Amino acid sequence: MKIAFHAPLKSPDHPVPSGDRQMARMLIEALQLAGHEVDIASRLRSFSREASHADFSTLRLQADQEIARLRALWRQGGVPDAWFCYHPYYKSPDLIGPRLSAEFSIPYVTAESSYSSRRSHGAWKLAQDEVAAGARQAAVNICFTQRDREGLESAIPAGRYAMLAPFIDVAPFEKLERGRSGSFRLICVAMMRPGDKMDSFRMLSRALQHLVDLPWTLTVVGDGPARAEVSGVFSALPAERLDWAGEKQPGAIAGILAGADLYVWPGCGEAYGLSFLEAQAAGLPVVAQRTAGVPAVVRDGETGLLTSPGDVALLAAAIRRFRLDKRLLADCGERARRFVFEERSLSAAAKRLGEIFDRYVRSKT
Repeated sequence: MKIAFHAPLKSPDHPVPSGDRQMARMLIEALQLAGHEVDIASRLRSFSREASHADFSTLRLQADQEIARLRALWRQGGVPDAWFCYHPYYKSPDLIGPRLSAEFSIPYVTAESSYSSRRSHGAWKLAQDEVAAGARQAAVNICFTQRDREGLESAIPAGRYAMLAPFIDVAPFEKLERGRSGSFRLICVAMMRPGDKMDSFRMLSRALQHLVDLPWTLTVVGDGPARAEVSGVFSALPAERLDWAGEKQPGAIAGILAGADLYVWPGCGEAYGLSFLEAQAAGLPVVAQRTAGVPAVVRDGETGLLTSPGDVALLAAAIRRFRLDKRLLADCGERARRFVFEERSLSAAAKRLGEIFDRYVRSKT
């Protein structure tokens, strides 16, 4: 099928790296691997940081222009077989796909659409209504976590839903050689920005303060606007325990992970966290909270340990347990790598997308 792809929050070729951009790119790869021809139909970013009727009106005008452009393009060069929208939500609704799909009678598909009942009133309502209308119209809404599916189903019970587990490209991890130094190395990979990321850094620092009696070092990979604040949060820890690696190119991450022993990241508010899957692909167990979408990518007691949300002492205890139990560390690491390679690879995602399209989309064309 010829698929028109759109990611209203961040286009797959957006210059700023992020997990959202990474997943958009991998979805395109998985769709292509499943045999489809994919084209980025629009790079319009319909993102509003704050609730504003004026901003939404501006986005509407921009969307109208894109619709006119695509309408003319399709009439001249041919209509795609389906429109695929990745990650529409109240801050970044798809203002193009539903209208064009209805006009040209092609299936509309969403992936990682989400609905927040708290945003069904007030200034966000207009954008939230667009998300709900798109989910209602969709031939299928592809959900990455049970949490997102339940949120959509509660608001749109008549919608059509299918599950696709979060996944990564395992190719960079296939021939990794573990390069441990002999010391116990913790690692996390995260952007340094306010909000949930900052909350995770704060919680991690507090947990590690419970563990200064044990030998370990922490490598922090990442950078961002909150770099100074993150550094300050860790000031209570001995400086020699911390390795500030800075931002790294995506191709370097696998090798850096391979040199560590344990991935530690609280995961406050994480939709799911591709970094958790990357760490496990490198053979690292994970310590995180049992919160948000984290249980969709880490199997508690099998590939890592998930602790109760907000409990710093339990997070520290989980890290301590891995530090003191080499057999647990090795067994969880082996299971983590096998889990990602067998169940969360690009090829596994392509197979699942093929099944979803056969059931929900092809019958609509």
